[in-house]
Amino acid sequence: MYDVLVVGSANADLTVRVDRRPGAGETVLGTDLVESAGGKGANQAAAAARIGSRVGLLARVGGDAYGTLLLAAQQEAGTDVTPVIVDDAARTGTAMIIVDPDGDNSIVVSPGANAALTPQDVAAARDTIAASAVLSLQLETPVETVRAAAATAEDTGTRVVLNPSPAPARLAPELLAVADPLVVNEHEARLLSQAADGSPRDWAYALRDLGARSVVVTLGGDGALVLDAAGTHEVPGVKVAAVDTTGAGDAFTGALATRLAGGDSLPDAARFAVRVGAAAVTKPGAQPSYPTLAELDALLGK
Repeated sequence: MYDVLVVGSANADLTVRVDRRPGAGETVLGTDLVESAGGKGANQAAAAARIGSRVGLLARVGGDAYGTLLLAAQQEAGTDVTPVIVDDAARTGTAMIIVDPDGDNSIVVSPGANAALTPQDVAAARDTIAASAVLSLQLETPVETVRAAAATAEDTGTRVVLNPSPAPARLAPELLAVADPLVVNEHEARLLSQAADGSPRDWAYALRDLGARSVVVTLGGDGALVLDAAGTHEVPGVKVAAVDTTGAGDAFTGALATRLAGGDSLPDAARFAVRVGAAAVTKPGAQPSYPTLAELDALLGK
């Protein structure tokens, strides 16, 4: 049915750019508020759809203006929104984002309808999960729902790409056991591996020892490190002028899932995903920054 089915969050991103991020108790002036579609689940779905993947999104949004915004953005990207549940009793999730002149961001998320995505919703989508090549998961929805989705994928033979963000202090063993790969940034890798003084290679091996089948550590502008059955592979970064890093990790994960669904090896999929992530930071916003294949080639070459 789908190359990639994403089970996860959908948020309205409310973004303000500032000359510098405020300290505790401090007020600073920013730009006008920009409203756009976001949420880690929806971001990954949009990124995958933009590069030509057949994508479905299982998420919950409120029956409000932000919910309408998110559905329209997914449809524009090419995502099938048939699985999305519109919950008139809930407000759509929102993310409040502050971006500094270097493109770095601080984010606070109000879950809203995302908190109401349940294991029962997953159970109702069992046939859809079974018919998909890759299931992409994150942690912006209830952990019991993520566990139910992972267990269903394991039972039906669907490959799981797990991006454990926001990172908990400890990841459930049953989630680690199905992650193929576990996709983490440096902060998440350090926290979850419990190897604070190590290197990305150390973190990757520690995470595999904890149960992950394979691991990808994203390194921002420096690319990524991949650990699979053959060992580690260093994927170099692509140098670009960063405008806004919001959602770049989701662009990477969506692109990675797409290429894995198409049969690429994990290192090859990561090389492509690094290019998509790099392209995403050259424009403001999350989903609005995600490239099509033609835009990717025009920006970075083939």
